[in-house]
Amino acid sequence: MRHRKSGRKLNRSNTHRAAMFKNMARALLTYEQIRTTEAKAKELRRIADKLITLAVRNDLHSRRQAYKVLGSHQMVQRLFDEIGPRFAEAGGGYTRIVKMAQPRKGDCAPMVIIELTKKAGETAAAAPAKEEPKKASKPAEKKEEPKKAPEKAEEKPEETAEETPEAAEKADEE
Repeated sequence: MRHRKSGRKLNRSNTHRAAMFKNMARALLTYEQIRTTEAKAKELRRIADKLITLAVRNDLHSRRQAYKVLGSHQMVQRLFDEIGPRFAEAGGGYTRIVKMAQPRKGDCAPMVIIELTKKAGETAAAAPAKEEPKKASKPAEKKEEPKKAPEKAEEKPEETAEETPEAAEKADEE
């Protein structure tokens, strides 16, 4: 009986399965999306979500636990310094699985793309856009006022540049 035995065996030994998921977790954190079979992705999601939860906690014990899985100080540093802060406000759902239309050639295995929900480039562009509508309209007006002032400041030197030749002409006439 399989009472209280969670996880898929994937037709591999314990050591092979553990090594495979360590490699897949490293690849997912490095490239932020990978293509794999559906069964492997569903198992990898459990490991990746736990790693990102450790990164959100961001303490020494969490770093040591992440090192046990990743086995690389550079990967742990990337996880805690770059990936963890992206998901600081999220309560979960760090990965998504997107099914691909075509199965794998050869064995017809269902293929998926497993990826992080917040990617590096998307969060930088999306974060300021989300912050502006959330704020009250008064701070937004304050932001516009400083922008208008430098534009006027830019116009003044141009006007002075135009006035300077006119002033030179007037001086020549006099």
